[in-house]
Amino acid sequence: MSIAIDFGTSNTVIARWNSVTEEAEILNLSGMSQKLNLSPPLIPSLVYVENAQQGKILLGAEVREQGLDLNNDPRFFSNFKRGIGGSLGFFPELDQRTVTFEQVGEWFLQALLAQVETPESLVLTVPVDSFEVYRNWLTGACEGWQTKKVRIIDEPTAAALGYGTAEGDILLVVDFGGGTLDLSLVQLNTGITKEPQGFILKWGTKLLGKSETQNQRTARVLGKVGENLGGSDIDNWLVNYFAQTQKLPKSSLTTRLAERLKINLSTATEAQEVYCDDPTGKTYELALDRQTFQNILTENKFFERLDQLMTSVLQQGRRRGIEVEDIDAVLLVGGGVQMPAFKSWVEGYFDPAKIKSHLPMTAIASGALQLAQGYQLQDFLYHSYGIRYWNQQEQCHSWHPLIRRGQPYPMKEPVELVLGASVENQSQIELIIGELGSDIGSTEVYFSGDRLLTRTIESEQTVVKPLNDKNGGQNIAQLNPPGQPGKDRIKVQFRVDEDGFLRMTVEDLLLFSTLLDDCKVAQLS
Repeated sequence: MSIAIDFGTSNTVIARWNSVTEEAEILNLSGMSQKLNLSPPLIPSLVYVENAQQGKILLGAEVREQGLDLNNDPRFFSNFKRGIGGSLGFFPELDQRTVTFEQVGEWFLQALLAQVETPESLVLTVPVDSFEVYRNWLTGACEGWQTKKVRIIDEPTAAALGYGTAEGDILLVVDFGGGTLDLSLVQLNTGITKEPQGFILKWGTKLLGKSETQNQRTARVLGKVGENLGGSDIDNWLVNYFAQTQKLPKSSLTTRLAERLKINLSTATEAQEVYCDDPTGKTYELALDRQTFQNILTENKFFERLDQLMTSVLQQGRRRGIEVEDIDAVLLVGGGVQMPAFKSWVEGYFDPAKIKSHLPMTAIASGALQLAQGYQLQDFLYHSYGIRYWNQQEQCHSWHPLIRRGQPYPMKEPVELVLGASVENQSQIELIIGELGSDIGSTEVYFSGDRLLTRTIESEQTVVKPLNDKNGGQNIAQLNPPGQPGKDRIKVQFRVDEDGFLRMTVEDLLLFSTLLDDCKVAQLS
C-alpha cells in the first residue's frame, strides 16, 4: 500500500492508492478529520500536548472540537510547520521537557501514521522554498517508522501530477497554502530516464537500482520560486485591522473568526461574525466585504509580493526559451487560491480558460502518490551554494557561488578548486560551505504593456545558511608538512549525487594523496 501526506501549515491531507480503482483516495480519519460537510476531509494541523514526557497529544479536529485552541495555552500548537528548522521562537517547558516545533511536527506525523495500515511506500511533500534543515528534520523523523520507502517531492510538482494534465504540457503551479506561497514551472513528458525519484529519505537496506528507474514517466521542473507567505499571514492582517478599527482584542478566538470571514468571502460578497469578550462582556460584530478585504491586502503589499514572485518564475522560464503564451495551463492549489482577489490577480497574467482550480485541496496529496505508481521526478537545485572568503576590499567575509541555482543533479562533471596556504607553516585549511538564499536587493517598477509590474534587483548581499560550520566540519585538510604561501597545496572537487547530497573530495598536491574521498557534506535542496 502507498500513502502520501500533504503536511500543510493549516490543514493536512492523507491520500491512499486504491489498487482496485487505480486512483488516489483521500482518507477520513475518525476524530482527526473535520466533521463538517467538507469534501475532501481535511485534518487541521493543530496539536495539543497532554503529556510531553510520554508524547501524548490530541490533534486535528479533536483539538478544535474540545475548544483547546481558543485560549492562549502553551500546550496548544498551530502553524508549527513554519517554525520547523527556524532558529528563533519561544519553546515552552511542558512536564519538565522543552517542546520544540520539530518535536511537535514529529508527534503529529507519527500520530497520523498510527491511524493507518503501515504503508510499504510513503511520500511526503515539502514547500519549494524549504532549506536543507527542514529536509534533514524529515530524514530524522522517519528513521523510526516501519515504512521501508520514504520519498519527498516538492508540493508544486506533486500538484501538477495530481491535476492529471496531458503529457508534454508546460504547467505553472501556483500553491498558496496556510504558510507558504510557491510557484513552479513543470513539464510532464514520457521517456526512459535514470534520474532519481525525488529525494529518497529512506529505502530500507536496498539501494536504488536500474530496475527502479526504467521506463518511467517524468515530471521536469523548469523553474520555481517560493516565499513564507500564507493564509495565516492574511488572518493576522485581518486581526490587526479589527484591532485598529474596533479595538478588538487579539487572541486565538479572534484569529479563528478572521479566518472564517476570509473563507466566507470566497463564496459571498459580504461576511459577518459575532464575538463576545467573556472577561468584559462586550460584544463585537465583525463585518467585512470583498472591497475592504482587497484594500487590506493591498495595504500589506500582498499583490506587490505576488508580482515579484511571478516575475521571477517567468524570467526563469524565458531563460529556458519558454514565454507566457507557451504555458498550457495554470494550476491553483491550496486554500488561499479560493480567494476571489487571488484568482483575479492570476487572471491578470493568463487567459482564464487556462486556469484550473477545481482540486485546490487534494491535488498535492494525490499527485505525490504518482511517485509510487511509476512517475519519476527530474529536478534541479533550488538554491545556490558557495564558499566563504575574506573580501580584502570590503574588509569582511563574502560568499563566492560554487554551484548555481538550477544545476541538474546528479552532476556529470565536478566543480574544482585549487587552494594554497595563506600564512607561513599553515597546518590546516578550513572552508565554510553555505546555502545561498534570496539576494537582498531593491525593487524596480516597470510597465509590461498596460500592466504595472515590479521586480527585485539583485545585490551582493545574500542570506546564507552555513552547512559545515559545526563540530569541526569546516576543517577539510590537515597539512603535514605544513603549507607555505604562494604554492598550490590542495585540490577540492565538489559534486551533487543522485540523492541530492553535496560530496567533496580533497587531494594533497604535494604528497599526491587523498585526504577526503567523496565525503558527504549535506543534502541540498
